[in-house]
Amino acid sequence: MSLKFTTQKTLEKLHQKAQKTIQRSLDQHIKLAVTGFSGSGKTAFITALVKHLTTQANSQNLPFFDVVRDHRLIACKLVPQKALDIPTFDYHNAAACLLAEDPTWPPSTERINTLTLALKFKSNRGIRQHFSDDHTVYLELIDYPGEWLMDLPMLNMSFEQWSHSQLKALSEPMFSKYCQPMLSQLKQFNAQAPVDSGALDALAKQYCALLHTLKCETRLAKLQPGRMLIPGDLAGAPIIQFFPLSSHGEITEGTQYEQLVQRFEAYKKQVIEPFYKEHFCAFDRQLVLVDLLGALNDGPATLAQTQQALRETMSMFNHGKSGVLQRLFKPKIDRVLFAANKCDAVAITEQDNLTRLLYELLCEHENELRFAGVEVDTMTISSVKSCQHKQVKDQGKTLNCVYGKPLNESQFITFLPPEPPDHVLSPSSWPEQGFEFLSFYPIPAYQGQLEHIRLDHTLQFLIGDKLR
Repeated sequence: MSLKFTTQKTLEKLHQKAQKTIQRSLDQHIKLAVTGFSGSGKTAFITALVKHLTTQANSQNLPFFDVVRDHRLIACKLVPQKALDIPTFDYHNAAACLLAEDPTWPPSTERINTLTLALKFKSNRGIRQHFSDDHTVYLELIDYPGEWLMDLPMLNMSFEQWSHSQLKALSEPMFSKYCQPMLSQLKQFNAQAPVDSGALDALAKQYCALLHTLKCETRLAKLQPGRMLIPGDLAGAPIIQFFPLSSHGEITEGTQYEQLVQRFEAYKKQVIEPFYKEHFCAFDRQLVLVDLLGALNDGPATLAQTQQALRETMSMFNHGKSGVLQRLFKPKIDRVLFAANKCDAVAITEQDNLTRLLYELLCEHENELRFAGVEVDTMTISSVKSCQHKQVKDQGKTLNCVYGKPLNESQFITFLPPEPPDHVLSPSSWPEQGFEFLSFYPIPAYQGQLEHIRLDHTLQFLIGDKLR
C-alpha cells in the first residue's frame, strides 16, 4: 500500500470524524446501539425501523411517535455510507425476506454492517424553528453478529478468570448431555506439556463444535470466543483456537498453558479491542433486545446466565448524562431501552408479564444507570409481528391464543401459549414441564406493509427528543 493512499485514507477518516463531531454539536447526528445476543432480533429490528420510517410513516401506523403523529416528518431516506471500509447493511435483501409471499426472517448477521438514515422534519420548539423551515437529523445504526457482542466482557478477564467463568457455565446440569465429553477431555489435558500444535488445534476444533451445538440446541449466551462461531477472515487462525482449562499453574515457557494464554491475550488485543474501540465507544442511545421466551424455554439456568451476560455486557458501554461538551469530546449513552422482543408469541393479556420479568432481571443495573443520569425504560415489543391475537371458546371459557405459522412447519395453527412468569422463579418453583413457547415465521405483509407492536413507542423514547 502506497504512502499516498494511506495518507489519503487517514485524511478521509479524519474528515468523516470532524463532520460527525460538528453534527453532534448541533444535535444532528445520533448513533444508536442496537444491542442483543444472537437470536434477539437485531437484523429484523433494523429492517423494520427503516421500512416503517421510509414507506410507512403515518399517524395510523406510528401514532406514538410524536414527529409522525404531528405530521412534522417530511421524509426519511437511506443515505450513502461515509465509512467506506465497513459494509453497508443489506436492507433491500432483508426487507425482501420479510415482504415475500411466504415471509422468512432475514439471515443472521455474519459481519459488521452499518447504515445511516436521514430524517427531514419540521421543528416545533426551541431555537431550531427560528432558523429554518425544516431540519435533518442523521441516525446511524450498526448491525453485527450477536456472538461477537458476548466477547466484550473478556477484555476485563485474565485467561484463568475466563476459564473459570466459562467452565462454570458449561457445567450446569441442563447442559451436561452436550458438554460432558468435552469437560472430561479438558480434565485430562496436560497443560504443562511442551507445545503440540496439532493437539491444541484438535481440541480447539472440538470445543468449537461444542459451541456450535450449544448455539443450535440452547439459548446459552456465553458462547466464547464468539469468533469461533462466526470467524470471518480469521477462520483457521491460531488466534481463535483456544479453550478453557480446568486447572491452572505456573505459566512456564514453551508449555501448552503458555501457548493458550498467548492466544487468549492476542485475541483480546487484536480482535476484541479494535472491535470495541471502533464500534462501541461513541454511542448516544441504546436499545437492548432480549429474547426472554427463548431463555424461558431453556430453563432457569439459561435465564440466570442471560441475566449475568446482560449485566457484564452492559458494563462495557459508556453510560452517563450527556451534554454539548460530552457529545463533542466524550459521547455517552444517555438513554437506554430494555425490550423483550417477539412479545406477540404470548397471549396479548400476558405480555405485561414479560415487561415485569425483564425489569426484575435488570432492576439493579437500571438503578445504577439512573443514578448516573441515564433515562431508562423497559417494555415488550415485536419489531415484526409473527402472530395474530385470537380468542377461542372452549367449554364456556374464552382462551387468549395466538395464530401463526411455526418455524419449520407449513401450516398456520392456533396455539395457546403458556403463561410467562412476571418475576424470576426459583429453580424449585419452576414448572415441572417447563415452558414451551413456539417461534413463528413473520406474518405475511398485507399490501407490502409490515406490522409491529410498540415500534413507535421505541422510536419515541430513543430519538423523539431529537426531532422536536
